[in-house]
Amino acid sequence: MKVNGLDKRICTILLTIIICGIVNGQRSRLKKAEEEFDKYAFIDARKIYLKVVENGYESAQVLKKLGDTYYFNSEYGEAVKWYKRLVDHYPNQLEAEYYYRAAQTFKSIGEYHLSKKMMGEFASLSAMTSIAKNFMKDYPALDSLVDFQSKKFEVENVTNGLSSSDFGPSFHQDKIVYASSSANTKGDKIHDWTGLPYLDLYEAKINEEWKLSDPVPLTGDINTPYHESSATFTKDGKTMYFTRNNYSKGKRKKNKDRLVSLKIYKASKNDDGSWSNIQELPFNHDSYGVAHPALSPDEKRLYFSSNMEGTFGASDIWYVDILNNGLYGTPVNLGPEINTEARETFPYVSKNNNLYFSSDGHLGLGGLDVFVISLEEEGEFKKVTNLKKPINSNKDDFGFILNEDMQIGYLSSNRDGDAGSISDDIYRVWEKCGEIHIEGIISDAKTGKPIFGSLVILLDENNTVVATTASDSDGRYEFEEPLDCSKQYAIRGENDLMEYVPTEKTITTPRGSHLLKVNVELVPPDCAVNDLGCRLDLQPIYFDYGRYSIRKDAEVELAKILQAMKEYPQIRIHIESHTDSRSSYSFNLKLSEKRARSTMEWLIRQGIDRNRLSAKGYGESQLLNNCSNGVECSEEAHQLNRRSVFIIKE
Repeated sequence: MKVNGLDKRICTILLTIIICGIVNGQRSRLKKAEEEFDKYAFIDARKIYLKVVENGYESAQVLKKLGDTYYFNSEYGEAVKWYKRLVDHYPNQLEAEYYYRAAQTFKSIGEYHLSKKMMGEFASLSAMTSIAKNFMKDYPALDSLVDFQSKKFEVENVTNGLSSSDFGPSFHQDKIVYASSSANTKGDKIHDWTGLPYLDLYEAKINEEWKLSDPVPLTGDINTPYHESSATFTKDGKTMYFTRNNYSKGKRKKNKDRLVSLKIYKASKNDDGSWSNIQELPFNHDSYGVAHPALSPDEKRLYFSSNMEGTFGASDIWYVDILNNGLYGTPVNLGPEINTEARETFPYVSKNNNLYFSSDGHLGLGGLDVFVISLEEEGEFKKVTNLKKPINSNKDDFGFILNEDMQIGYLSSNRDGDAGSISDDIYRVWEKCGEIHIEGIISDAKTGKPIFGSLVILLDENNTVVATTASDSDGRYEFEEPLDCSKQYAIRGENDLMEYVPTEKTITTPRGSHLLKVNVELVPPDCAVNDLGCRLDLQPIYFDYGRYSIRKDAEVELAKILQAMKEYPQIRIHIESHTDSRSSYSFNLKLSEKRARSTMEWLIRQGIDRNRLSAKGYGESQLLNNCSNGVECSEEAHQLNRRSVFIIKE
């Protein structure tokens, strides 16, 4: 029996009392459900609507509300059941928006032909909307969008099992900050809409595989008993803009519809890493929502999502100019090329000034899809471009951020959630590991000329030889063996025949397919064969005027000699020390002897056997320049002569 099909004439005598009592009871339940729905407490409303339908009472209004309780919680797999029933049973009682919602939910279960049909109905009823225009223009491309699978990117869940809801990542120096329902740090309140704990902002480390580890809540005044989410940070890491419930002086503030809207706040980082000085931005308002801030590369604009006056649909992407002295410009809508009558939200602006955002108003795979458009006229993306699979899915995909130089980033999605559940997770997005090869040229560091016949060695991060090759007559070399991505390698060039000093370059391989060009310049044999300091490219071991103590900068260079002697125990060293020309010849000779002994004793104290060392002072007899007695020279010129050198003994 359906409520809207009741014949009031059957309500007679006792039967009338019984049946009308039942109907009135159902109407009372519907009234309560509608009140709960209007508060967006969807979990409670859903139970009531389901009970009404289970008891055999159904109407277009009930199915709309029931479908919406799932749709607005992004539980499209459940919503589709009720919208399909609505379309099948009440086609003459549908507003255009319900054909649109039905189309979105059909996408979520892969029924793209039915989605097209529903969008056709929507377009016929709303031909002048940008959504309808986009659909009519682009719908032939839907099939290829569905069938396309990008070979460029891999997507992997990196917060699976952390909590029921983790989303909205943002780069914060070497960490990621994101919203999580892991545990409310200021209480144990449960949100009516989702049935989950209220969201707090968490910070997590990024490991070598770009996965998240050791999440902890942000400290200070950021997290409250209500929602905090989606943040953005200045490059210096000292200022944060973030989203929060309309929460002031310990209380939530509601608008005229009894809803608690979202607002953007600003915070400052303290020396101890905590956050304070929370300021509400001036373009917030109790009557509309403002959320999901994103800074431009020059930090002069703040982008955000809002349904403020002037919005085309459910929410649009806006920006304000950040002025001096804590002031802001007037909010500007990004216009109909980007914004539609549906949802545009979660903006992110990359280093290259590309705007990434999520929308269910542009042609997509279902739910929110991630799109990109360049904010520069000469940018790569001339129009709104769907990022396709695997970045997008038939569920909600949003909160996308990307390091475009490395082609590594993160996104939020509920793609792995069970039907009927709310489960947002953060996914790592990075280029697949393709074919990576290395080639380059071996050349003389001084002349730049190519060097023929040099040995080129490829070493992995454990210093194990992976491959060897030789440079040709043009100095060219190449390794045929493909390399792993995201790994550290060293390319070493050697040429013993011409006594070049071995030279090594270290690289970390990117992801994707690349031909990496690594040129290696070999240092020519200017050093005397037995000059260890020259061989190790030491900075000179200098002394202060008139002194023989080892300076701190000299200790760094001596540590190289020390390590070489530990590495090659057969080496024996003779230390030669010198002075400048100032003071008498005999004084300088004695001073240089003290410098030689001081240098030798430093190495002995570090564990080198005295028998491997000898030392001698030469006074001012071996000046490196013309700063001899009576010649006026700068202090820097004299300094060059106050030195120790290290000769390998036969």
